[in-house]
Amino acid sequence: MRWPIALMLAFSAGTALAAPGDYQSSPERRTVVEKDWGPWLGPFRAKLMPSLMQDFGERYLYAPANAALSAPKQGEQRVVFLGDSITDRWNLAASFPGKPYINRGIGSQVTAQMLLRFHQDVIVLKPKVVVILAGINDVQGFLQQESPEQIEANWEAMADLAEAHHIKVVFGSILPVNDYTEAAKDVVKERKPEELVTLNSWLRTFCAERGYGFADYHAALVDRNGLMTAAYTQDGVHPLDNGYAVMAPIAERAIAQALRQK
Repeated sequence: MRWPIALMLAFSAGTALAAPGDYQSSPERRTVVEKDWGPWLGPFRAKLMPSLMQDFGERYLYAPANAALSAPKQGEQRVVFLGDSITDRWNLAASFPGKPYINRGIGSQVTAQMLLRFHQDVIVLKPKVVVILAGINDVQGFLQQESPEQIEANWEAMADLAEAHHIKVVFGSILPVNDYTEAAKDVVKERKPEELVTLNSWLRTFCAERGYGFADYHAALVDRNGLMTAAYTQDGVHPLDNGYAVMAPIAERAIAQALRQK
């Protein structure tokens, strides 16, 4: 396990750090090589790290809102949207007026963090359906380096938790990205489009095998270059309102599909 997860688990379990010469069964930890995250992401990441050492899943963020939320009413088709900043920025009330849809997106999160907070931010809220949109930050390596297999394992673990608690599952495909503006100049270098396509292909097959809903946002937002259509984003990652307007009916159809599954 890589820092910061390894240290967090060690301290939370009350484990002392080994003194030189003490026996240990695990291999030596790798040296962490930092990269230059730029003038905005760098300071943001530095500020975030101390908080993640205490609560890597950032479960404290929605704890008050979860405590204030009443149980679903009789017949209520509650849906929780779980994800990163793409979900966090999605105005669900505007996209799905009158629907009991709950936003539990947190900016910059990776799948491992969502897995840690899945019980608190999804299961305890007793939704009929969870809509999971995750993976773009894993690909970037913003918090930890992960292989496609690790991302897929985290997706599968979240799905297993949902199934164990009788919650229907919808996965959203990872959105395409682009580098068409100055604000997006490094996006494609850090989030390889071919890797996104490969992960989405795995996710589509996984959903088909399990009978989950699959919201294919990627196909609706991509242009002939395999990148996000310029009109849908300014920074190359996050959709504008017109992008969310395209995504909303796709999510709605996938939710309806999930609800029909026995």
